[in-house]
Amino acid sequence: SRSSSPSGHDTLTLRALVSTKDAGVIIGKGGKNVAELREQTGVKAGVSKVIAGVHERVLTVSGSVEGVAKAYTLIISQLVSANPTSPVSISSPSSTHTSIRLLISHNLMGTVIGRSGQKIKAIQDSTGVRMVASKEMLPQSTERIVEVQGPIEAIGRAIEEIGKCLLEDWERGQGTVLYHPGAAGEERTGGGRGDARRSSTAYSPSGEGYRGTNGESSQRESRDRGRTTPPSPGSPSQPANLRTQNISIPSDMVGCIIGRGGSKITEIRRLSGSKISIAKAPHDETGERMFTIVGTPEANEKALFLLYNQLESEKERRVGREQQENLED
Repeated sequence: SRSSSPSGHDTLTLRALVSTKDAGVIIGKGGKNVAELREQTGVKAGVSKVIAGVHERVLTVSGSVEGVAKAYTLIISQLVSANPTSPVSISSPSSTHTSIRLLISHNLMGTVIGRSGQKIKAIQDSTGVRMVASKEMLPQSTERIVEVQGPIEAIGRAIEEIGKCLLEDWERGQGTVLYHPGAAGEERTGGGRGDARRSSTAYSPSGEGYRGTNGESSQRESRDRGRTTPPSPGSPSQPANLRTQNISIPSDMVGCIIGRGGSKITEIRRLSGSKISIAKAPHDETGERMFTIVGTPEANEKALFLLYNQLESEKERRVGREQQENLED
């Protein structure tokens, strides 16, 4: 069967961020809706656990590209009919405009956007949707939100196109750090900052959520995450379960991660125990440089955590500096 291939390269897994209320509709009474969905489309589908005080959950759908697209079409139709008064729906169901927030690995964004935006434009033109990609990665993850807006059927067609891109380039998605709602996100969901620009609120505004609070959970998550790519049975596993993760860093941020005379990157290597190598040249026209992290799942988790911390504090510094300059003008 399809999914029995050890790496599952023809199985698409597509995640989306949904509200807690929408998650309830997707699951249905006693799991009725999600069971029907699996039956009709042959996909695996589930929703992440409820976390107190967090108003978002992650929907995960896995199966063939066509199955996943069909499942999302059905899910979006359910949500629209369950919420007819929502301001997004306009007149008849066929012309209902709605949207879904997909979670896409930062390393795969290039695949979906294409050279100078050609791919994303082609998908929008051929399906009639509008796609809005957030600039920032979500807290403590390497996933970004791509909001797909349009009529229900059009969103389904766009998801099929996006799915094809993601499968074609699946290797780039390896080592994605999945987003968990509630990670450093207290300020994001409940702080009344909802009206701020999406891209800026996607990151925790204070670095607080990064330190201390996540010691246990990040280790648990790395264990859970480790399970997503089991070695195929009978194949010799990598020595001492080393994993390789790639993350691409905006070129203007590379300096702050390396630090004076390499001091910062040396410290990150030392604290995490991962080997970290940095590409000498940008890997595509975005000018981003690829960082390759090799180590045990725990060491890599730690390295990513430290790298994001560093990016975060550099961003804060720059925002602070801009505000300072604005005050002085």
